[in-house]
Amino acid sequence: MKLLVIGDKARFAKFLPERDIVQRVDTVVIERGTPDSEIVAQVGDADFIVADAISPVGASLMDAFPSLKLVHSEGVAYNAIDVAAARERGIVVCNNAGMNAAAVAEQAILLMLACLRHAVEGDAAVRSGHQIQMKERLMVQGIRDLGDCTVGLIGLGAIAVETARRLRAFGCDVAYWNRTQRPAEREQELGVRYLPLTEIIATCDIVSIHVPVTPETENLVDASFLQRMKPDSVLVNTARGEIVDQVALAEALENGTIGAAGLDTLSPEPVPADHPLAVLTGEAANRLVLSPHIGGVTEGSFRRAWTTIWDNIERVADGQEPVNIVSK
Repeated sequence: MKLLVIGDKARFAKFLPERDIVQRVDTVVIERGTPDSEIVAQVGDADFIVADAISPVGASLMDAFPSLKLVHSEGVAYNAIDVAAARERGIVVCNNAGMNAAAVAEQAILLMLACLRHAVEGDAAVRSGHQIQMKERLMVQGIRDLGDCTVGLIGLGAIAVETARRLRAFGCDVAYWNRTQRPAEREQELGVRYLPLTEIIATCDIVSIHVPVTPETENLVDASFLQRMKPDSVLVNTARGEIVDQVALAEALENGTIGAAGLDTLSPEPVPADHPLAVLTGEAANRLVLSPHIGGVTEGSFRRAWTTIWDNIERVADGQEPVNIVSK
């Protein structure tokens, strides 16, 4: 049996467990971005593919491996995998649902606080010798406590649930929108209340994105969405860059349409140096907090992910059904 890993060799080695299944499988690790033709030439055939969450696995690569039984995302996202093509070929596709929920929730809170506390501008002010001037300005301008904010969660999956739990500790009023409203007892347990999407957009101080990338959610946050937000509101995205119209957000920050944005993910990825959000200057840049898509890449998250991956490889190798199937 052969396993193809598309991703970082050092990361794969770091989280390699001491298990019998590892010895039963011949593993080839190929760096992300390697053309399919080179992958096929190096690997020959493969029974399993594990792909970095942003590495595409398309029909042509699947067709090159007649023995392929399983394609597994290393992360939660699987939009780079052609699930329909896999389904047609009888290949199971799995992800690591929930493996990084707590870690990404922490990142979402970090970005909310960084936006409210003017972290980017404040860091620059201290480094340039303007600490006291900024402090005095903000004492008059005002800094909002997170606990005084109404936070709207768009989507209520595993990450949003963990975010809601943490926001409750801050004393926030937490609302959510989801395609399916949760039962009343679940809402009470999490301390959240349901609102239609239009009300989330128009009334919340912070709008936090927690939906997957689908044809329906791609560019969900467009110019119209941003114009309906409160002028001092904060947009937080720890989901996927494709959900936000990148140019529209850059323009909204330049025009003061919204107050600030905290983003752990942009589109495309890898992010080019001339990305419209990366080249903002002046006040627009001060209102934007960026992190390099690290919300879910904690050591604990990767340990959980690779435990699930090897469990699923072993299940498929032994003729059993894996967990976290997304191709049914």
